[in-house]
Amino acid sequence: MGDGVVTSLRDLAELVRAPAALTVPGDTLAGAASAGWPAGPRSVALPVASTCLYWAGMALNDWADRRLDAVERPERPIPSGRVPARTALAVAAGLTVAGVAVAGVGGGRRSAATAAVLAAAVWAYDLAPKEGPVSVATMASTRGLDVLLGASAGGLPGLRAAALPAALVAAHTAGVTALSRGEVHGGSSDVARACVAATAVVAGATAARHVSVTGRARAAGPFGVAASLALTGWYAVSVLGAQLSTVRSPDAGTVRRATGAGIRGLVPLQGAALAAAGHPGAALGLAASAPVGAAAMRRVSAT
Repeated sequence: MGDGVVTSLRDLAELVRAPAALTVPGDTLAGAASAGWPAGPRSVALPVASTCLYWAGMALNDWADRRLDAVERPERPIPSGRVPARTALAVAAGLTVAGVAVAGVGGGRRSAATAAVLAAAVWAYDLAPKEGPVSVATMASTRGLDVLLGASAGGLPGLRAAALPAALVAAHTAGVTALSRGEVHGGSSDVARACVAATAVVAGATAARHVSVTGRARAAGPFGVAASLALTGWYAVSVLGAQLSTVRSPDAGTVRRATGAGIRGLVPLQGAALAAAGHPGAALGLAASAPVGAAAMRRVSAT
């Protein structure tokens, strides 16, 4: 009986890509920091809400793709028979409700409403065809909304303050999503080049925040500026290096590795936004979680 329980928990962890959730809390933390922590101490609940919605999306994705996965990825929990399809759907629904509820506790009605919009985008992405630019844009919107969730308790002023980090996270996500389409059958060098360009723009825009807005540099302080620029460099080197490999050889294995690097690259990008908002300590703490996440993702795939 004990072995069965452990196996069940491991299967559920694989279903929701549990380790990949370490790349999620930084979204809401970056949004909240950019908006001046409008929910106060309750802001700590928003990363929990975000994680619930992320896990819900992963479970729903596998439920929606179960017939395709039976052909292309039969080792996944549903086609392998380790997790019944109805269980995956129930997990997705339960985590969605939990995510919106926790957001309401953390940030009030505005945050609950933002979480509901985010949940709708997640379900729209998972249940619609995953080909074409609309699908990529929908996925990108989910991560952008995730950043805005952290700022949502501050109303329109908070959302405006978090608009730039939300846009940068969304742009990064669009590139990673477009590239990930080649994880099974291989991709194309043209898509890889577009992803490299997107990553370069995101890195450049993140670094330029301190060059072009001196008031923000004063607010962040010299340590905040240094931390933000260092994290931006980490993001650029780690993600661009992997994506450039797909330009040279867009085979499925190389694309999978680049996709994983793109997912992990969210952490330094989020950290750069935290440091830019004047919270270098929190940024470095977030960055410290990256090696843990990378090790966990070697055991349970993030894609």
